[in-house]
Amino acid sequence: MKKFFLLLLLLGAGGAFYHFYGEELFPGARTAEKNLRLYGNVEIRQVLLGFRVPGRLDAIHYEEGQRVSSGDLLGVLDPLPYEIKLAEARAALRQARANLDKMERGYRDEEVRQAVARRDQIRVSLNQAERDHQRLSRLFSQSALSQKDLDAAAARRDQLRAELTSAEAALALTREGYRMEDVKAAEAMVELASARFQEAGNALADTKLYAPSEGVILTRVAEPGSVLAAGQAVYALMLRRPVQVRAYVTEPQLGKIHLGMEGKIFMDSHPDPVRGTISFIASEAEFTPKQVQTEDQRANLVYRVRLLAGEDKRLKNGMPVTVVLDD
Repeated sequence: MKKFFLLLLLLGAGGAFYHFYGEELFPGARTAEKNLRLYGNVEIRQVLLGFRVPGRLDAIHYEEGQRVSSGDLLGVLDPLPYEIKLAEARAALRQARANLDKMERGYRDEEVRQAVARRDQIRVSLNQAERDHQRLSRLFSQSALSQKDLDAAAARRDQLRAELTSAEAALALTREGYRMEDVKAAEAMVELASARFQEAGNALADTKLYAPSEGVILTRVAEPGSVLAAGQAVYALMLRRPVQVRAYVTEPQLGKIHLGMEGKIFMDSHPDPVRGTISFIASEAEFTPKQVQTEDQRANLVYRVRLLAGEDKRLKNGMPVTVVLDD
């Protein structure tokens, strides 16, 4: 009988102890009984960083575990090959612009005077050839000249007439300037050279690798002297933001949650929770992943939920957590 009363006394003391101190020793225990309880894992996004152009790695500035800020210089490729290409592209652009400028200005006055002199010279020769042909024609009519000599004089005259026509056309083109089609072709060559110059400049800029955002270097893959292909990973960077939790709810629980709903994220290794807010609710069901520890059967169909968590060093990528949503 005494043992029975002693047992009742111990049970009563245990209940009172839990009532007054249970919340402090087991944070979230009562809340979890009243509120919706989810299970999931921490997701911190990672990005593989590499150069957009190939080359030899000249320098690399960060080690694994170091923090970086957005815009920090992480590494540099040997820039010399790209500096040479940029110089070649700059020279080609200058040449194309000079050619376009020449066509837009037209021919120089000296070139026009030269074309005039060429036409006048041919005209003088033609006048002489016509007089020679007339004189030889009279001799031929008097049987004092052969047909062959007369034909040669006529051919010389006709040749000079053709040359005079060509010289007059060349003079007209010289005075008028270059054709519009040639000018447009020169403009297109300038645009092409300008695009190649810009491409060479971008390639030179891409020999420097900058951090896209704040984070922590997880892995350093390459070392100075390595010859890298374009896009080959040099660093694996864990981003500081956003820190997310991927959790799952069953269909009966789906109607109890909504976007913007807040809750507490509990970790096994720390007693104090982190606040989080639901930012995504999946519209299609899926099977619960095996790595998510739940009290129900793993084969149940559930809906994926994502919570945005505040930045907290205690949250590690892949860490299993328990989410207790507020009423």
